[in-house]
Amino acid sequence: MESRLIDILVCPICKGPLRYDRQNAELVCAADRLAFPVRDGIPVMLESEARSLDTDRGVDAP
Repeated sequence: MESRLIDILVCPICKGPLRYDRQNAELVCAADRLAFPVRDGIPVMLESEARSLDTDRGVDAP
């Protein structure tokens, strides 16, 4: 994923910054604890497609 694109993308929910997780091919919003998938180099910035990071720890999202 191109770093210039990551610099201008924001979380579609809170408009906060995103971090690219290369290993999982996801854009991560730390504030909302969501990870948005990147498929074939294209970020899928839909809340319905996001993975909750809270469920990774066995805790349900509020």
